[in-house]
Amino acid sequence: MHSHLRAEGSAAVTVDRKPQQGMFGVRGTGDTSGYGRLVRPVTHPDSASRPYGGYFDDVADALSAALSDTGLSLDDAIERVDVAHDELTLHVRREFLQRVAQRLRDEQDLRFELCLGVNGVHYPADTDRELHAVYPLLSITHNRRIRLEVSVPESDPHIPTLVAVYPTNDWHERETYDFFGIVFDGHPSLTRIEMPDDWVGHPQRKDYPLGGIPVEYKGAQIPPPDERRAYN
Repeated sequence: MHSHLRAEGSAAVTVDRKPQQGMFGVRGTGDTSGYGRLVRPVTHPDSASRPYGGYFDDVADALSAALSDTGLSLDDAIERVDVAHDELTLHVRREFLQRVAQRLRDEQDLRFELCLGVNGVHYPADTDRELHAVYPLLSITHNRRIRLEVSVPESDPHIPTLVAVYPTNDWHERETYDFFGIVFDGHPSLTRIEMPDDWVGHPQRKDYPLGGIPVEYKGAQIPPPDERRAYN
């Protein structure tokens, strides 16, 4: 059993083994294409400890009580908690995602009626947790916002669908599947939504070729942006 919610201290910061290589924001070169090979470290804070502050503690207490009524403890369902920039993120184990979402929606003291879709993230250096799905939730009743996050390995990219709990996630899950390759088990029609059905790969993964494919424009062959020259 994990006990990240009761971890002592949250000031330490860990650094990923691989630095982030971005696109825009590079300085000191003549590159104006935006593909200047910007490199910077990626840091993630340790799991937060109580008190979280604001209404976050009320949310955690209400969710803990709601889950205990179903025979599930909060520590079993939530593997870690992030509190940063006045935002609360609950990292949910995928096998408990539907139960957690159901309680967050239906419990009177929670009432997160609206899920604003699902966003995919790819961290190639996060071993056995390379693919992340992030769900922003809004409580209209209590005017509160939180996030759920689920992490899965590239070798087993399966997450239970939330369409039965939040029907508006239908197309959002299709888009995340299309661009990141996360498979939402139980989705009523998990097909590509942007790319052609026979497209190979998932364009928003970080190991996808930067700039995509060469494009023919008015008879000229235009290379991908990362292969174009810099302007000095």
